[in-house]
Amino acid sequence: MRILSLNAWGGRLHDRLIPYLKEADPDIVCLQEVTRTPNAETDWLIYRDDNVELLQRADLFREVAGLFPAHQAFFCPAARGDLFDGERRLASEWGLATFIRRAYPIIGQAQAFVHGEFAPSGWGEHPRSRNAHVVRIFDYAAAQAITIAHMHGLRDPAGKDDTPARLAQAARFADLIDRSRGAGDQLVACGDFNVLPPSATFKTLANLGLTDLVTTRGYTDTRTSLYEKTPRFADYMLVSANVNVRDFDVVREPEVSDHRPLVLDFA
Repeated sequence: MRILSLNAWGGRLHDRLIPYLKEADPDIVCLQEVTRTPNAETDWLIYRDDNVELLQRADLFREVAGLFPAHQAFFCPAARGDLFDGERRLASEWGLATFIRRAYPIIGQAQAFVHGEFAPSGWGEHPRSRNAHVVRIFDYAAAQAITIAHMHGLRDPAGKDDTPARLAQAARFADLIDRSRGAGDQLVACGDFNVLPPSATFKTLANLGLTDLVTTRGYTDTRTSLYEKTPRFADYMLVSANVNVRDFDVVREPEVSDHRPLVLDFA
């Protein structure tokens, strides 16, 4: 089975991202920073925040869902705010997307907020609302249930060090996984956690028997050349001891976002 996790950056590198996802052909796709704007009449919209303007795909969720017709598609919005087509405002949702190959039946599912609550009337002030999505699937060939969770951790303009909000976020994420999993499940937890390797987040998740693959396998960078700041960590993938890791990579090329894809092959 192959799981791919990526902060998609609103699809800003769409022309690279879509071919990469198709070629990677993952069984499970966990994307963060995904847009959905059902009433858009153009492929690109503009996100405006103070003096910052960023191009965003109008409906990245629809595009990726169309790329994977053999997958079930789930969108989990964290907020609804305005994107712009010129000076025209369009209400757009932003959040997580999960795509599950239909060969794997979904036997459990949950989503919840790890920070804040759903923001229906604007993006809000930082740190903004963040959510997590958990699916429990069954692999008939292996006669094994697998619980897969991903989240987008809160962004704090002050940096990625632990804060009370981040400690609470970790506890909520762990609780959601714990309530969703079954006895003997293989566990995978991934996403853009927006924390550094010393974070207490990993001690909290270790209580579920989860170990990070990024740091324990010697990777020192989960960002691409399009991100010019330091430190270079944001994204992680953790597994339980009963996950037989066949291959794991923090993908350097192609650059499809300002984050690198995390790709796990396991049995």
